[in-house]
Amino acid sequence: MIYVICRGLLRLIYAILFPLKIVGRENVPKEGGVLLCANHISLLDPMTIGIKLKRQVKYMAKAELFGVPVLGWLIGKLGAFPVKRGGVSKESIKTALNTLRGGHVMGIFPEGTRNSDTGVAKKGAASFALRSGAAVVPAAIIGSYKPFRRMTVIYGEPIDLSAFDGAGSDSLEEVTDVIMGRIHEMIRTGKPSVR
Repeated sequence: MIYVICRGLLRLIYAILFPLKIVGRENVPKEGGVLLCANHISLLDPMTIGIKLKRQVKYMAKAELFGVPVLGWLIGKLGAFPVKRGGVSKESIKTALNTLRGGHVMGIFPEGTRNSDTGVAKKGAASFALRSGAAVVPAAIIGSYKPFRRMTVIYGEPIDLSAFDGAGSDSLEEVTDVIMGRIHEMIRTGKPSVR
C-alpha cells in the first residue's frame, strides 16, 4: 500500500519536473522473475525506470542510505535492500537471487556507478541473470534530468541468453557485453532493442 502511494506521488512529481516518455513498456513480462538492466546517469534512475511500471521494482542500495532519516525508511518501502560498501556480501547476493527466483522484478545498473556516458560494466548483472533464470530486460534512460525537460525510458525485449545455459563464470564477461550492447543500441537509436 505504501509503495502504491509513494509511486503515485512520484508520478505526480515527475509529471511536473521530468515528464517521462515511456517506450516498450509491453516488453516487461507481466509475471515471473525479471532482471531490469539499465544505464546509470543519476541518483534518480531507480525511480525513473520503475514508477511507470505496474510491477514493483526492487533494488540493491548502499547500506549507508538506510541510516538516513526518512530516506532510509522510504527506500525500504520502495523495495530496496542494503548492500555494504566495498563489495556485495553473500547475504545481498542471496537476497537478490531469492527476489528474482521468487518472481519479482529487480532493477540493476551493470555499470555499478553513475556515468554521464555508458561506462565499463561489472559482471554482477550477468551473474544474477545466469544463476536466477530470470528474464533479462534492457532499459535505456535518455535525458539530463533538467527541470521541465522530457526524459525517455525505453524497455527492450527480453534478451535471449539460452546460448549460455549451463555456462560457468568464464561466460560472465560475454553476457555482460550482450546486455550492455542492447542498452547502448537503445540509447543510440531511441528505439526498443529486439531479440
